[in-house]
Amino acid sequence: MDISLIIPCYNESTNIQKGVLDKIGNFVKDDQRFTEVLIIDDGSTDESKAVIKEDYIPKFPKFRLIENKHKGKAFAVIKGIKESKAKYVMFSDIDLATPIEESKKLIKELNNDYRIVIGSRNAQRKGAPFLRKVMARGLIAVRKLFIGLWGIKDTQCGFKAFERKTALQIIEKLQVFYPDRMVKGSSVSTGFDLEFLFIAQRLNVPIKEVPVTWRHVETKNVNFITDSFEALRDLVKIRTHDLLGNYK
Repeated sequence: MDISLIIPCYNESTNIQKGVLDKIGNFVKDDQRFTEVLIIDDGSTDESKAVIKEDYIPKFPKFRLIENKHKGKAFAVIKGIKESKAKYVMFSDIDLATPIEESKKLIKELNNDYRIVIGSRNAQRKGAPFLRKVMARGLIAVRKLFIGLWGIKDTQCGFKAFERKTALQIIEKLQVFYPDRMVKGSSVSTGFDLEFLFIAQRLNVPIKEVPVTWRHVETKNVNFITDSFEALRDLVKIRTHDLLGNYK
């Protein structure tokens, strides 16, 4: 098995100072299954890129920094999938809310021939602020109403793994996250996970959901109002494209 690990990055100097990249680098350096770590910078305006170039690329040979125009987390992940070289791709949020050691659970299911494996957080979201819990529960209810995704409890955990070939097939069918889509400010791209998994189910790709450890990490990149509005808008778009037959 060979895996490309994708780490989206947007103004993450605070998390980098906490040593998250050291944890990732030390975890993968002697694990031959991880052939590369692609840090996809989403047009950061802080010192994130400089620190990665100066302090981490020389330190960890598996690290590769790819600079992307600012288009949100979704396009950072898409860029990573397209640039990856391994048979499998895994992506993790840089804050390591789900510890990188949990990757063994996803790898186990990839070895069981699942082509998409997604991490699932505890339903209680222990430690998360009240508004984040409201946002999560509201999204589940609206998601079921608009596009279903029955059988999947947690679509938004930032810890997923795919067979690269399958992921590329799904990306080609994206309608809401088209190449020219633009964003302003931070965007967690909630709708990307929804559209990706929606298309996967339409293609009858088996999806395995596995419980993973998760702890809340406070981040400025999540905004309750704007992210909720963006997610609702994207759900409406997914439903519209589906009714128009654009996912056939």
